[in-house]
This record gives sequence, C-alpha cells and structure tokens, in this order.
Amino acid sequence: MMVFYKLNVNFITEHAVDPDKRRYAVAEEGPRHYIDIDHYGEFPYTELPHKWKDAVDKFGIDTLKTYGIVPWHIQIMLGRLTKAFKEKNFSSILKNSTELGHYIADAHVPLHASQNHNGQLTDQKGIHAFWESRVPELLADKKFDFFIGKAQYIKDPENFIWERVLKSANAADSVLKFEKKLSIQFPGDKKYAFEKRNGILIKQYSSAYTIAYNKMLNGMVERRMRQSIFAVASFWYTAWVNAGQPDLSELSKQSFSEKDVNEFERLNEEWKNAQVINERNHE
Repeated sequence: MMVFYKLNVNFITEHAVDPDKRRYAVAEEGPRHYIDIDHYGEFPYTELPHKWKDAVDKFGIDTLKTYGIVPWHIQIMLGRLTKAFKEKNFSSILKNSTELGHYIADAHVPLHASQNHNGQLTDQKGIHAFWESRVPELLADKKFDFFIGKAQYIKDPENFIWERVLKSANAADSVLKFEKKLSIQFPGDKKYAFEKRNGILIKQYSSAYTIAYNKMLNGMVERRMRQSIFAVASFWYTAWVNAGQPDLSELSKQSFSEKDVNEFERLNEEWKNAQVINERNHE
C-alpha cells in the first residue's frame, strides 16, 4: 500500500479538493461535507439514529440532506473503495481514496458539525476559515507534528466515524466561545493585518491573533488534524483488508486513462465557471 500511495501522492494532494469543486456543479454534493447535528437536540444527540435506514424512517431523507449526511456518506465511500481494491481498478482506487479522505477530514472539523458553521449566528463570520485554514497555514509547517504511527484496521467503521463526529460537535462550542472571548481581550487594531497569502497581500487575522487563538484552544487544530490523518490512513487500510489484501504492485505502473483526464478537466472548468458566475452575482 505504501508504495502504491507514495507513487501517487501528487495526485492525492492535487485532487483532495475535488469534492469541494464539485459542490459548485452538483447540487447533491453539499450535504456530504457536514452534519448540523445540533439540529437534532443536545449532545450526545441520541434522538438521531446512526443507521441510515432508521434515520430516514424517523426524519425523512429531505431533512437529513438539509442538515448534512457526512457520517453516512463516509461509509458509502468506504464501500466504494473496498470494491475498487477488489477489482484492482487503478483509477477508482485513487479517486475514491482521495475523496474518502476529504470527507473524513471534513468530519473532524468542529464547525462542520454545527448549524453555526461560519459564526453567522454569533457575529463571527469568517471563523470557519480561520480555524481550518488560517491557523494551520501559519503554524502547521513549523509547529505541528503529523507523525501519527501506523494505520489500524477499523472493526466498526460506523461507530468509529460517529465517535469522531460527536467529538467535533462537542468541540464546536469551544471554537466559537474562545474566539469571542479572545476578540474582547485583544486590541481591536491588532486583530487583523495585511499579510501575504500565496504571494498576495490580503487582509486576514493577524499572526499574533492567530497564535493567541491557537494557544487558547490548547492545540485543538493540531489534535483534530492528527486524528484526521490517522482516520484517513486507517479507512484506506480497512478497505484494502476487507477487499482481501490484493497485491497492488502491478498497479504502480498504470496511469489514468484519457477519459479520466477529461473528467478531471471538465470538473475544473465547471468549478472555474461557477466561481465567475458567483463573483458576478456579488458585484
């Protein structure tokens, strides 16, 4: 597995954002990235069944899709990846591995498990990107430790991912409250700064404010990222084991077909076109 994935790490890195790009083109894509679990009561949300059929019977498919389906979709993706391994399908293994990883990572973001997903209900708009982008972009390379050891076989994937979702939901309150508290304590003219991002000078949360927030969270962003990395690797490994541990060495020499390349290009074009339309609508 290591040889196969290592040889294709550039594809995985580049295409990890494909599910986000698809949100602009496919209406059904959005709910796969989150679950506003606080819609269903209070922690630990025992009113919401963990099995898809039971949840549909109780709340209806429209309600579930409105408030997000990420824990269920992750299980669907695990099934697809297992099938791809059984068939030794190079393209399907890589595409499903990459997209499964995206959804698992989303499930580890606290605000992906909250109706107040961008602080819009508490006058904290922008906190979503602050937590999941600004903090790691500033600190991950130099401060975070991403060596998490070996992947493990997951005997009960359903229970595993629901535990991670519930931990995200339980942490969402801290993500919001600590930023609100820090905003009051921090000098107003020091909260934002014009700093470079990807070589472009933009207004964003200042480095000092970001470092202070990370300290107040006691390293939550790093912990959730580490847990996400372990989960992604373990789900890949679990799919491979469930598929009968096929030999992947013969796939190492394969590449994507012309049809696959066209599919990637089409998705990228649809995403770019949707961005242009979105920008025009906001002018």
